[in-house]
Amino acid sequence: MELVEILKAAVSSGASDIHLIIGKVPMMRADGHIAEIPGFPVLTADESKRLIYSILYEEQRARFEENWELDCSFAVTGFARFRVNVLVQKNGVEAVMRVISSKIPTPEQLRLSTTITGFSKLPRGLVLVTGPTGSGKSTTLAAVVELINQEQAHHILTIEDPIEFVYDSKKSIIRQREVGQNTKSFAAALKGALRQDPDVILVGEMRDLETIGLAITAAETGHLCLGTLHTKDAPSTIDRIIDVFPPHQQTQIRVQLAVALQGVVSQILIPRLDGQGRVAAREVMVMTPAISNLVREGKTHMIYGAVDTGAKFGMQSMDQALGNLVKQGLIDMDEAAKRCHNLATLEQLTGRKAGKAAQAMG
Repeated sequence: MELVEILKAAVSSGASDIHLIIGKVPMMRADGHIAEIPGFPVLTADESKRLIYSILYEEQRARFEENWELDCSFAVTGFARFRVNVLVQKNGVEAVMRVISSKIPTPEQLRLSTTITGFSKLPRGLVLVTGPTGSGKSTTLAAVVELINQEQAHHILTIEDPIEFVYDSKKSIIRQREVGQNTKSFAAALKGALRQDPDVILVGEMRDLETIGLAITAAETGHLCLGTLHTKDAPSTIDRIIDVFPPHQQTQIRVQLAVALQGVVSQILIPRLDGQGRVAAREVMVMTPAISNLVREGKTHMIYGAVDTGAKFGMQSMDQALGNLVKQGLIDMDEAAKRCHNLATLEQLTGRKAGKAAQAMG
């Protein structure tokens, strides 16, 4: 049994994640559910470690044995890439691997709105894609970056942990840097980026005060800065950014963010009604003068209303996104109800009633 065999079988079965767990057969997440990968035996501790170590460089093994944690990536040439997390649990060494397609999906395949693809044409500013882990944030950003790569002569710099999608330079030139392999940290790479003549900077994850501060500065100084956060919607995204900073800096950061922020896309993945995978529901906020004032004045709770009524600016609330997917027959009403902000609004948008169980969760 070789790891490549397991990975190929999982991907062929529609897996988004693969789990190597001691005492169980290799497992996968497909369409949001955990299941066995058929055709493989139960993993022993020795076999699990052997399979995992077979894809690690010597330096990665040493780093893992020192820290007992490792994030890296692995590619099966011509097939797929995988974002790998290696860990130690009570029985031994295990791993979780996220599937990254070797091909970057097109905006049409991802059902990206013209508002989202329009962010690729911005000359400067901060654009954030947010959502829970595994909601497709990196894929959405990759499609936007590839659109820039195909249509504009820019210098694109990506800072990732680890590198996920791999780009071939087309009209643009692209440099990809991996934290831990090509740079010490997001913050160190961002500091260097400002002296490397970029037009577009992709920050894989905005994790800490220094990285967020540098990203805002990059957006203010004439760069298009793209990043991700684990937040559920535009107001909570803005609040998260502000709250990272100490109280005495928050007023100034609000002013900077009101100028630098250009848009927030918040997304979740929902099982399709036909059982053929999952589809993304996306809330889209575009920075308008009105929303800029709300950010500056600390009235982020009022942004919900601005997004609800901002269709003429290309905006869409999560409830509107869910309602559209229900009306198109792509998702079940009860699945939408579990994820909506306001059930009454969703029912009004769709003209349908959710089941009692879904109503309790909505």
